[in-house]
Amino acid sequence: MTKLKLSAIPDDRPVKITLELPAPVFRDLQSYAEAIALESQQPAPDPAKLIAPMVARFMATDKAFRKVRNETPRPGGRDRANQP
Repeated sequence: MTKLKLSAIPDDRPVKITLELPAPVFRDLQSYAEAIALESQQPAPDPAKLIAPMVARFMATDKAFRKVRNETPRPGGRDRANQP
């Protein structure tokens, strides 16, 4: 049987979570939003909207995490080496 170039489409719907941050971390998040506003000359973004891109960037740039992720078999047999 031939292998298709495209496999099952992953579920990419957002997942809602509740997150508690220490007050100093939240203040830093607010400061980061203000820094973005100064740099972009746009209104400051909602600090909560910064969390997902920050976590995504952190994981994408963590070489040890990428190595472990690529070496660990994924449920369903999908190859992680070709995943972002």
